[in-house]
Amino acid sequence: MNVKRLAAGGLLLAMGILVPQAFHLTGVPASGAVFLPMHIPVLIAGFLLGPIYGLIIGMLSPLISAMTTGMPAIARLPFMIGELATYGAISGLLFEQLGLYKRRFGIYISLLGAMLVGRIVYGLMLVGAIYLFGVKGLSIGMVGTAIITGIPGIVIQVVCIPVLIMALKKGGVLSDIIR
Repeated sequence: MNVKRLAAGGLLLAMGILVPQAFHLTGVPASGAVFLPMHIPVLIAGFLLGPIYGLIIGMLSPLISAMTTGMPAIARLPFMIGELATYGAISGLLFEQLGLYKRRFGIYISLLGAMLVGRIVYGLMLVGAIYLFGVKGLSIGMVGTAIITGIPGIVIQVVCIPVLIMALKKGGVLSDIIR
């Protein structure tokens, strides 16, 4: 295991816990659902460190955050773990394993693909909770609500993540970590 990858993974995991706290301090109601701050470090982990690190950081960020800060709420935790683990794994899989890092718009294809598949997993988990496990108080419409509420966060991700990844690659700051 590469020490630099492990250190970068630890840093991104810490960011996945601390960045949402900073957004909650803004006083914006439901700032986590609006700005999606936990998604950013997880997606970056997938891009920089690959699908395995992305998956692990996507699973651990909401879990550790819930245990230490109480957010996300326990009722939302399984859905966030599934969605964020998917984001991290798919962004890394598309970007690294399928070689989209070599293509001109590969970062955007990887990012949008990860975001789409992550929301599909979120929706499938809701369907499972409702129809397989009979969980009350949930509806399929929650996927649409999450997407609409999270539009500012989606815009932030689409604008900032590709710029950041391209700058890190071009500057060689993480050249030992990035392919």
